[in-house]
Amino acid sequence: MTAGRIDSHAGRVTGHRGQIYDIKWNPFNDNVIASCSDDTTVKLWYIPDEGLLSRNMQQPIIELRGHKRRVNFIEWHPTADNILVSAGSDHLMIVWNTLTADVCRVITCHTETIHSMSFNRDGSLIATTSKDKKLRIIDPRLAQVVNEGLCHHGTKASKVVYLGDSQRLFTVGFSRYSDRQWAVWSERDLSSPLTIENIDSSSGVLFPYYDHDTRMVYVAGKGDGNIRYYETTDEHPYCHYLSQFLSGFPQRSLGMMPKRGCDVYKCELVRFYKLHATKSICEPISMIVPRKSEQFQSDVFPDTAAPTPALTADQWLSGQNRNPVLFNLKVDRFNF
Repeated sequence: MTAGRIDSHAGRVTGHRGQIYDIKWNPFNDNVIASCSDDTTVKLWYIPDEGLLSRNMQQPIIELRGHKRRVNFIEWHPTADNILVSAGSDHLMIVWNTLTADVCRVITCHTETIHSMSFNRDGSLIATTSKDKKLRIIDPRLAQVVNEGLCHHGTKASKVVYLGDSQRLFTVGFSRYSDRQWAVWSERDLSSPLTIENIDSSSGVLFPYYDHDTRMVYVAGKGDGNIRYYETTDEHPYCHYLSQFLSGFPQRSLGMMPKRGCDVYKCELVRFYKLHATKSICEPISMIVPRKSEQFQSDVFPDTAAPTPALTADQWLSGQNRNPVLFNLKVDRFNF
């Protein structure tokens, strides 16, 4: 990866005919990226190891058509190869097999715009939030709602992230008095949160990011200059505020580097890429544990998800579940 100002003639991906709303790298292939757009399509692109250099890329390797309106969000399955889920303004979620470009399932339980979605650890369930203020847990293979309940009461968008394999979920949203909040829920009972807490009275929509290895949640608000971080536990109140990264420059959005891309010998737990709201700048932000030793710290870097699928698409569609394949960041990180 190169740093600094991008040349004006640098290559770009220009194949969509409308605004792009979400992009996600394939967790098992660092050369493949998926994007969704206002043009109602999801497209997959193959990015060469050397980058795009000076030529634009207009032709995707796969184009997925099935939505009737713009596609707002996409999520790769965390353990099964070639499984992608998209959510559109047509209130549909579509489960795709990207190897064959086939529609595997169409989920029709939403009556309003979907605001976010998140898989659990083994990809057997997916959680969503919606404009109707409901938090839903869905079995994506049966295309059925397993559980649902009223989420945050505010009118602005709420977001959800699954807390790994803990059978709990973390949401951010707004109270009916427009205070920003976070809450922790049990997937078995969505009638009321396990705990809920107000954050502040700002107006920017919040986005949660979960690191399963350290059990930490990072919360960033659109238009904010800070990133708050919390530790999750198995006992009440289940989530504990730790501190925050402060910046005078507001963020438009964030991207989170996979753990295998972090510098483990500098105790870099998480690296974000912050897109500035007011400038055309993408800034890396590192969350580092302040330890003097430059040796590998096994207590903060347990075995993490490897870029290797645990299941094929057909195995997962047939009903199999499997946790991610793990690897050691000290021993194996350069072998993939």
